[in-house]
Amino acid sequence: MKFDKYFPTEKLKLYIKYFVVSENELASEYKVFPSSGLVIGFQYKGQLAAINNHTESKLKPAGITGISDRYKIFKNSADIGTILIYFTEIGFTHFASHPANEVFNLSLALDEIFDKSKVGEVEDKLAVATTDNQRIKIVEQFLLSQLKEIQTDKLIVEAVKLIYQSKGTIRIKALNEKLLISQSSFEKRFRKLVGTTPKKFTSIVRFHSVLDTMSKTKSLTEICYENNFFDQAHFIKDFKQFTGETPEKFKGFL
Repeated sequence: MKFDKYFPTEKLKLYIKYFVVSENELASEYKVFPSSGLVIGFQYKGQLAAINNHTESKLKPAGITGISDRYKIFKNSADIGTILIYFTEIGFTHFASHPANEVFNLSLALDEIFDKSKVGEVEDKLAVATTDNQRIKIVEQFLLSQLKEIQTDKLIVEAVKLIYQSKGTIRIKALNEKLLISQSSFEKRFRKLVGTTPKKFTSIVRFHSVLDTMSKTKSLTEICYENNFFDQAHFIKDFKQFTGETPEKFKGFL
């Protein structure tokens, strides 16, 4: 299995965290935990399917997955190859006319967001590319062709920064007070740019903070209270929603 990471050119760095070239010779079923940014995938070989309520739905070769508040299950065919584009928290709306929250909890065909012929061109070029560097270059050219010259919402960028600094434990009321903005106005701007509500986004950031400490020699009680969960019941409920497992069972796998 291959999972190689590449970083974008200078002009894309504010909007794209990194690219991944992923290949797997074996068919497999796997979970994807919620992430803090949207992800585009181009399959240049093989087939990917989403599994929901034990029902398998084949996905188009080019797709986008929005921010989600729960884990997703995917199944890949044998000999699959994929280019993944991981957006920064504010990156997606610099390329698409759709607000980021319109793809919340969804996995859609990419041609529902971008021009069908442009997506088709990328698919055709990737099908004949022979190296990973060629594939990354093709995807970068597509992104640069879609990049919009719009102002970045600095207040939302600052909000995202504060949420990360607190490891997802900051209260939304405290965030509004720091940023000197009303809750309704803040939430509307945040959802449009980031793809979900500030509250759900902070819970995702806190979840990843929990994951970072799961393999350390800390008890689950310590992890629970260090991450400002009200009690263990809330901790277990949130963790199970994001992973499908209890914290205790998940820690046992590590």
